[in-house]
Amino acid sequence: MAVFVALGAFVMTLVGGWTARRVTDRRHLVLGLAGGLMLGVVGLDLLPEALDAAGGPVFGVPAALLLFVAGFLAAHVLEHLLAQRQAAHGADEHAHGRAPEVGLTAAGAMVGHSMMDGIAIGAAFQVGGGMGVAVALAVIAHDFADGFNTYTITRLYGNARRKATIMLLADAAAPVVGSATTLLFTIPEQLLGGYLGFFGGVLLYLAAAEILPEAHHDHPARSTLLCTVAGAAFIWLVVGVAG
Repeated sequence: MAVFVALGAFVMTLVGGWTARRVTDRRHLVLGLAGGLMLGVVGLDLLPEALDAAGGPVFGVPAALLLFVAGFLAAHVLEHLLAQRQAAHGADEHAHGRAPEVGLTAAGAMVGHSMMDGIAIGAAFQVGGGMGVAVALAVIAHDFADGFNTYTITRLYGNARRKATIMLLADAAAPVVGSATTLLFTIPEQLLGGYLGFFGGVLLYLAAAEILPEAHHDHPARSTLLCTVAGAAFIWLVVGVAG
């Protein structure tokens, strides 16, 4: 049952990626919406779950928040190291100095997050059918944002459409694979919480340092701001309905 329900997440992820691909003539709106969705996912979904699951404080600071900061810094350092290596080898600045590897790494993290979503569905169904349905609906709803963001991030960093599509397909399949693994083993809650905190830091860096500035670079329009607010509000709605 869990794997069957996860197929809904598969479809919704593809719909999100297809939407991001079709509106390329309104790129600033796509990026503004993606930034809002990512901000909402981090602040309203990932961090609360991470704080609940990642364990107690480390030297006075919750472990989830330490890993959140570590994820932000890791994304910052990785991007600059890859950009420097790219420049040292005389690479093209076709993506405004961005290294395509960063986009692929970020998309890979999205795939990992989607697999965790599938594991959450499977674990919830082990608790009970009602719990499984509630978690599944929440995952299916926000997997639209996951697919949208996976495709957008991959393309933003100068990767070809083919690579973006491959990452989108991997992200769509991940919840199905994740739910199937719950038939074999479960992930300790503390480890899962730590991962969510770290991944939240990575997403916030990409949203705040890359996606939103790019959205407003050529089109500092009110409509872009509205898309950003709408993206965050959509995640709030999803979290509220799931709760």
